[in-house]
Amino acid sequence: MRKLIYIFISLLIFSSCKKEKEEQQEGIQSKVVWESYDEIEDLESTKKLDQERMHLKLVNSKVLDKNDIWRPLESELDYFSAEDYNKLKKFVLEKDIPAIQQSVKKGELSYEELVKFYIYRIRKYESDNSLSLNAVISLNPKVVEQARVLDKVDKNTIDVNSVFGMPILLKDNIGTEYMKTTAGAVALQDNKTGDAFIAKRLLEQDALILGKANLSEWAYFLCIGCPVGYSAIGGQTLNPYGRMVFESGGSSSGSGVAVAANFCIAAVGTETSGSILSPSSQNSVVGLKPTIGLLSRSGIVPISSTLDTPGPMTKSVIDNAILLNAMIGKDPEDATSVYTETDFIISIKDSIIEGKRFGVIKSLLQDSVYARAIDKIKNAGGEIVEVEPEQTSLPGFLSILNIDMKNDLPNYINLYASDNVNIKTIEDVIAFNLQDTLVRIPYGQGIFEGIVKDSTTPEDLEKIKEDLKVTARKYFDSQIDKHNLDVVLSINNYHAGYAAVAKYPALTVPMGYTNKGEPKGLTFIGKPFSEAKLLQLGLWYESISKERKIPVNYN
Repeated sequence: MRKLIYIFISLLIFSSCKKEKEEQQEGIQSKVVWESYDEIEDLESTKKLDQERMHLKLVNSKVLDKNDIWRPLESELDYFSAEDYNKLKKFVLEKDIPAIQQSVKKGELSYEELVKFYIYRIRKYESDNSLSLNAVISLNPKVVEQARVLDKVDKNTIDVNSVFGMPILLKDNIGTEYMKTTAGAVALQDNKTGDAFIAKRLLEQDALILGKANLSEWAYFLCIGCPVGYSAIGGQTLNPYGRMVFESGGSSSGSGVAVAANFCIAAVGTETSGSILSPSSQNSVVGLKPTIGLLSRSGIVPISSTLDTPGPMTKSVIDNAILLNAMIGKDPEDATSVYTETDFIISIKDSIIEGKRFGVIKSLLQDSVYARAIDKIKNAGGEIVEVEPEQTSLPGFLSILNIDMKNDLPNYINLYASDNVNIKTIEDVIAFNLQDTLVRIPYGQGIFEGIVKDSTTPEDLEKIKEDLKVTARKYFDSQIDKHNLDVVLSINNYHAGYAAVAKYPALTVPMGYTNKGEPKGLTFIGKPFSEAKLLQLGLWYESISKERKIPVNYN
């Protein structure tokens, strides 16, 4: 009798184990694999475009196997199905940070689910050669377990206007501990760094660093006339509103594209002259280029210690303020870094639009999208003042970038790069790239060669910097002061060079689309440390225009 009972129990256990194993196998999702393809047809189609800079030589990287992007997290998606993904869409797609935080508080969404949603979405689109955007270079292998830790926190204590648990992509020139920092260049392919100051600030507030975004290699300071959004590591970033038709903008290309395509809640880019404003405008997202010094540059691969700054890139102005708030802080390692007590979230909600004066550049009114935006502002109560700032050149601008890069890159390598990075100077990078030009520099390295040839002396450089600052500030101030303006309104990155050397902040907000569907941004430019005012006015304009639309094939 005992023997029969033993056999019966054994059969029960075996049957139970078998059923559990079968259920597990059914739960595991089939692996999604990216496969390379013949790019000739796609490349030939770009040769027909009027924009010569869009005549592409390749789409995908010859260095990075895209499967390696999500491979470290593949097992985390074993039990995250298409059904799970679709169920969460209504809580995530196009939602701002406060809305997502509210969903977490209500128990509709967890931080772990939010992270898995984005990883699943990145893999879904980036593995499909008809839809891939090459927006992401790497994912944080620790991000899911970090999210699980945050899910243990009492949700009632979480501020909805915070980055707590929010998955954020960083441009791949910003240092992070768990991912390499490449600036898109093969020369830095194995560069293992610590966290940049702004990455530390985000982590201190329990943001989740989801991964690293593609970029124009060396922040678009390598080749002459080459496509924006291209890097040897990440391949060609593509615009979701017009894949292989519209430019992605540069150099924070991946950051802009990833936010536009809902691959993350928000991203961080960097700008020297237009590198946040351009991709934000081109991808219908909100981008802020702050005053130099408001955000630290420590741990970021540089172009120019004079003009470089990181900045937030988001789908909404409120998210921009939240992300900016999270990154501010005085950094003792950055000589330009300043302390501020401004709470940008509070300040933008205190906005009073009555009496605000908008400087409208007359020549830009020929642009129908800009003209419509101005009409909306006028009809909603904004005071419009047409201005005609005197067009002036900015002689010597390139020399600021050349000489700064010549000095700042070796300084970065000495302070932040890992010991396995063998290049020390611009000359070293040039020599390294010449060892395999087809893979490392298919568009050449004309700008790097120009850096070496630039013989501007330190004394001449200081004079150029000061002269250009005076010239650019006069360009804006002659109108701001004369007409008592709160802001000057531009398009995209049209006046980014002036804002750069003047060291003035600029905010771009989705303004609409051309007849062909290409996005444009309305760009607000103000005096130093006027970010609160720019965000106030940007939030107001966003509320009356509501121009951002999700890309059609990425909904």
